[in-house]
Amino acid sequence: MYVVAKELIGVKGMPATIKGVRQALQRFSDGVPDATHRRQGSKAVEYHISVLPPETRAAYLKQHNQLETSHGLIALPEKTQVTSERAFLWQCWDRASDEQRNRAIERVNPVKLMDELIDSGMKVREAAKVAADTMNESPNSLRRWYGKAKKFSSVDWAPALLDDRLLKHRSFIARAEFDEEAWEFIKADYLRNECPVLFKCYERLEKAAEAHDWVIPSYDTVRRRMEAIPLEVRVLAREGEIALTQLIPAQQRTVASLATLQWINGDGYQHNVFVKWFNGEIVRPKTWFWQDVKTRRIIGWRCDMTENMDSIRLSFMDVIKKYGIPEDFHITIDNTRAAANKWLTGGVKNRYRFKVREDDPKGLFVVIGGNIHWTSVVAGKGWGQAKPVERAFGVGGMEEYIDKHPALAGAYTGPNPLAKPENYASRAVDAELFLQTIAEGVAMFNARVGRDTEMCEGRYSFDQVFERDFPNTIVRKPAEEQLRMFLLPAEAVTVKFNGEFSLHAGGSLLNQKNRYHNAALMGISPRKVVVRFDPQNLHGDVYCYTLDGRFLCAASCIEKVGFGDTQAAREHGLAKKQLRKATKALVKATIKKDALEVSELMPRLTEPEPPESRVVGIFRPVGNTVIVQQPDTEDDYDEEMERNFQKGLQRLAARQETDPLA
Repeated sequence: MYVVAKELIGVKGMPATIKGVRQALQRFSDGVPDATHRRQGSKAVEYHISVLPPETRAAYLKQHNQLETSHGLIALPEKTQVTSERAFLWQCWDRASDEQRNRAIERVNPVKLMDELIDSGMKVREAAKVAADTMNESPNSLRRWYGKAKKFSSVDWAPALLDDRLLKHRSFIARAEFDEEAWEFIKADYLRNECPVLFKCYERLEKAAEAHDWVIPSYDTVRRRMEAIPLEVRVLAREGEIALTQLIPAQQRTVASLATLQWINGDGYQHNVFVKWFNGEIVRPKTWFWQDVKTRRIIGWRCDMTENMDSIRLSFMDVIKKYGIPEDFHITIDNTRAAANKWLTGGVKNRYRFKVREDDPKGLFVVIGGNIHWTSVVAGKGWGQAKPVERAFGVGGMEEYIDKHPALAGAYTGPNPLAKPENYASRAVDAELFLQTIAEGVAMFNARVGRDTEMCEGRYSFDQVFERDFPNTIVRKPAEEQLRMFLLPAEAVTVKFNGEFSLHAGGSLLNQKNRYHNAALMGISPRKVVVRFDPQNLHGDVYCYTLDGRFLCAASCIEKVGFGDTQAAREHGLAKKQLRKATKALVKATIKKDALEVSELMPRLTEPEPPESRVVGIFRPVGNTVIVQQPDTEDDYDEEMERNFQKGLQRLAARQETDPLA
């Protein structure tokens, strides 16, 4: 590495004049072979850096971001100063087009060559002419470029050599005066959850500035400074944590490794339809949907007035009854009061809903071997988008297939109060029609081809993918006892002596009830049973249990028949005849002896002789144990005492006449 005298002026250990530096370098290099030579294309003499004193050599290398070690020279990273002027250059670089950037980069090499020629001792004009001739540039332009670039470090030459119209003939932007109190005032006003408009905040700032004598810049300056605040800070302060998390790109998960039905997820959907429910109320029902995560197919649903435990457990019963239970079964649900209740998820340690006790009974999901997974909670709110079933509730989903079905025209409410249709509340559809429409809508949703999912690949429907992959899934069919666990338990009902009972499950508001019967319930004691039933199949069998949970039998519904239905009468008479015949046979098989045989076997009994008394009492005619008779006596009348009594009364009366106070 060689240096020239000009580069060492003022360096530690060297004189401050060019003449003194040359004399010192001549002394250092005397007698040292190959210590000096002329720089190529110049008259300047270069000296090898090894001839310099150690302190001078170290200071020079430090100026050039280099360090001398035992392994040679090491280039240090160039230190750049972050100034407003330099920041402005790079802001202009970002605003420039590709063509403008390329033109600035082409100017860098001629400027570097000119700078090296000047360092070698050339005059500025001479160096500009030589460099311009070499690089085919104009000498005047090159001198102008060099004048712009020499004020900056070489790493900033590219933005410094942009066109003047981009730099606006300024090397930096002067910051307008802005009192710190005023800046804090408008930040506190603008960065809040109400999301006020910045222009209105600036109006309030102007009023406050007049009252407090603050110096404030123009609105455009305030807007630029507000935009300079990091986006994530503005989003969190104005829109909250949920909006902040949405700045992170959504996570995409693959389902290729899952088996069909291995992982299901469920959620409730509030319909935007007025429905006249079975009990006469007009409501907007809510349907719980179960969806296969891999194929995205809707595999089960139940509709009710609200989202509740019953619709969840019954729809889950439909799923396992129809498709079975996979070996490694996973279930994803929200941590809501309806979905995370103890009857379904009891025993799950991370339930975080209701109090978790060690002695909690196992929930139905846990009993059948399901692994429960909860959706995340972000900023106190459920992260619903983690469940694929949420996509079915979005644009083009259940609202289009069900709520806007032509069969429900006039009952559609709109998605929100500001989007009501013209015929709002003109009709309320019957519950039977609505349930039929749900079934049709789900079938159409599953059958639509060209689904853009990982498994459908833009070609298949959810049904096609499910039917293709489900035969490869190992499942076990649930036992009847397992299915009965998911039926709804009724309160204890009273059984009549003939094995008949009534169940008010069809709508107590309309005084509807069904009668059920099973001969096995005749004469049962106690006469109370608990009944499990499916509310959507009340004319089917219901299942009877004892009060302590033991299964008894299945009871059949007794439906009403027409007054003149002779066929039903014949069937009823046949049932009575069969009962009499079967019971007579049972009585005959139970009682082996008749009354005469019982009488013959009875022993002949005679009246027994009275027993002789062996205890004799003692007779005492006189003595202290004899009760003494007390005769009644009457006192004789004393005339003298009577006369004296009358005289006393007379004297008392005479005294009261003379002295009333006596």
